[in-house]
Amino acid sequence: MTLTRRSAFGRVFVATAIMLASWGAIPATAQDRWPTKPVRIVVPFAAGGSTDAIARMVGQKLAVLWGQPVVIENRAGAGGNLGADAVAKSKADGYTLLMASGSITINPYIYKSMPFDTKKDLVPITNVASGPMLLVVPERSAVKSVKELIALAKTTPGAVTFGSAGVGSQVHLAAENFANAARIEINHVPYRGEAVAYNDLIAGQIHMMVGNFAAASALLGSGRLRALAVTGKERSQQLPDVPTVSESGVPGFENSGWFGFFAPAGTPQDILSKIQSDTAKVLAESDTKARLYVQGMTPVGNTSAEFAKAMDAESKLWAAVVKNRNITTN
Repeated sequence: MTLTRRSAFGRVFVATAIMLASWGAIPATAQDRWPTKPVRIVVPFAAGGSTDAIARMVGQKLAVLWGQPVVIENRAGAGGNLGADAVAKSKADGYTLLMASGSITINPYIYKSMPFDTKKDLVPITNVASGPMLLVVPERSAVKSVKELIALAKTTPGAVTFGSAGVGSQVHLAAENFANAARIEINHVPYRGEAVAYNDLIAGQIHMMVGNFAAASALLGSGRLRALAVTGKERSQQLPDVPTVSESGVPGFENSGWFGFFAPAGTPQDILSKIQSDTAKVLAESDTKARLYVQGMTPVGNTSAEFAKAMDAESKLWAAVVKNRNITTN
């Protein structure tokens, strides 16, 4: 090989090496790098409630998939606003997420001043799970049916009390929705979490609740709670002997609870897509489905656009209920 040919070969080799090196130097996407440290999921209600239970179950699965710890942080208060506000003001890097419930579509109509703008400051990632709720009373209650409860409320307007996870929580508005449909007056007693409210319900300090299926069903029997009705269109497979509210004297009534992931606005789209797709993978696992089924929930895992559309539709429902029930904060 002549010197000229060797020089040409050397130039080609160097050029190829530079090209390959440049390919290797192409920066990885945020999704490729993420997560490289623990991910925090803020639950805006006290530990022990349904939002907390769903967050911990899914968080545990995601931790395995991501190879990073997923830490659950409970920040209760203001019907979920305190925790949601903390996430809205967090760094938009995917490492702080919100596990919210229906309160996020409710609070803008109840609170005169919101610390954040739901649509501008938070991005819906995916609806994790949804399902019907349960209308429950203490096991020791003399009320044995929805019709008896309605009759009691009509004969003693305002005397029947119900608990919730806080003003604006989906547990709160589910009961208000029921009262609106049944045309009765009942008195709201807010708590800092669903589990705390159940303690007083079991003790007989309040009369009823329309609670999330997972938390309420776990307390049925054993002298604790009695389910009067399920709020879905159809009876629950887990509680086939419990009638729907619709077939119990309030025709057409339906109310579902849901739990979904949100992130601060500005979070890179590829990270949001990864969280959504990985959550959908977790929800597709047979043991996840089984655990949700026991809690009366159905896995969802939809896209951000689908989730946002469903929230908009639900938001209109709550606007009407809040107006009809004249619900405000102090």
